[in-house]
Amino acid sequence: MLMTGLLILPVLLILATLIHKGGSIISAEFLFSEPTNGMTAGGIFPALYGTIWLVAVALLISVPLGVAAAIYLSEYAGDNWFTRVINLAIINLAGVPSIVHALFGVGAFVLFFGFGTSILAASLTLAIMTLPVVIVATRESLQAVPHAFREACWNMGATRWQTIRRVVLPNAVSGILTGVILEVSRTTGETAPIMFTGAAFFLPFLPESVFDQTMALSLHLYVVATQVPGVPDELPYGVALVLIAMVLLMNSLSIAFRMWLRGRKKW
Repeated sequence: MLMTGLLILPVLLILATLIHKGGSIISAEFLFSEPTNGMTAGGIFPALYGTIWLVAVALLISVPLGVAAAIYLSEYAGDNWFTRVINLAIINLAGVPSIVHALFGVGAFVLFFGFGTSILAASLTLAIMTLPVVIVATRESLQAVPHAFREACWNMGATRWQTIRRVVLPNAVSGILTGVILEVSRTTGETAPIMFTGAAFFLPFLPESVFDQTMALSLHLYVVATQVPGVPDELPYGVALVLIAMVLLMNSLSIAFRMWLRGRKKW
C-alpha cells in the first residue's frame, strides 16, 4: 500500500500543479481557436487536431504490423536462431532513444521514400518506435490463452489460422488493448520524432491529408514554453493540462473497453 501511494503521489502532484497554474485558461475558445498574436494568445485547436491525426495514423500502421508479428512469433515460429534474432531486434528497438528514431525517420521516410515532412512520415516514425510495445503485449496475451483451447479446435478439424482467428485472437483482445493503451500514451507525448518529420512550428491551416504538415500539442508546448517570448505564464500549463487530459481520456476509454471484454470471458 505504501509503494502504491508513492507511485500515485507524483501523478497527483503533477495534475494538481497543472490545474492550479493552467486551469484558468481552459475554455471552449482556448480549445477550438487558433493561436494569435505570435502564439502568445488564442487557442490550440490546430495542435489538438494535428495530434489526433498523428496518433490515429500511427495506430493504423503499428497495430496491424505488431499484432501480425506477435502472431507469427507466438503461434508459428519455432525456437531457432532466426526467432532469437527477431526477439533481440525487438528488445533493441525498444531501447533506441527517440531522437535516433527521429533521425531514422528523416532518412527513411522524409528523404528515401520521398514523403517529405508530413503526417505520414511522422506517423510512420512513431509507429516504428512503438512497435515493440504492441508486439510484446500481444505476444503475452496470446500465450495467456490456454493451450487446451487450441487443441479442442484442432480436434474438431480447424486449421491453425482458423483457430487463431476465431478462438485465440478474440480471447486475447483485452491484452492486446494494453499494448494499444501504452502506445497511445507514448505516441501522444513524443516530441523529437515528429519535430524533424512532420510537425510544424506554426501553420495557418489545418491538414487535409497525410501528406500535409501539422502542428502537434507536444511540440506546441515546447515552443510556447521555450521559444516564444512574452507568453503568459498560464499558457504552457494550459497546453500541458490539455495534453495530459487527452492521454487520460483515450486511456480511460480503452481501459473501459478492455474491462468490458474481460467481463465477457468464460474462463
